Amino acid sequence: MTRRELREHSFKVLFRADFYPVEEMDEQIERYFGAPVEDDVTPEGTTILHDSNLSEAEQAVVTEKVKKILEKLPEIDEKINRVAEGWKTRRMGKVELTILRLAVYEMQYDEEIPEKVAINEAVELAKKFGGDEAPAFVNGILAKLIQKGN
Repeated sequence: MTRRELREHSFKVLFRADFYPVEEMDEQIERYFGAPVEDDVTPEGTTILHDSNLSEAEQAVVTEKVKKILEKLPEIDEKINRVAEGWKTRRMGKVELTILRLAVYEMQYDEEIPEKVAINEAVELAKKFGGDEAPAFVNGILAKLIQKGN
């Protein structure tokens, strides 16, 4: 599985953090990996919407990343709040906020991922899962984060 695919799974698991207490995240992670394949059949063909059939090693990578992000969530949200003029995290759309949290973690705490890659991947997630304005919004917040040296 590619890093992009693992990042997408991390995003989907992390998305649950705003809807469930932190104490339930272990259970939510289990439920995510146990969910059945979900697809969409159209005249153009079948599109897989969700397939969490990952190897144990891949599940471990996603789980570890999500747990590390959750541990740093207050710090990450503070960094986002400092640069998001007029858009505090509590007002942001859940998709955009989750993408920002993932990207900020990768930029600030994951030495294996260059900042430019983290930003590009965040914008790609925003294109796929966010609204029309999401890619520009995510890119703008992350660019300000780099400019301000957070």
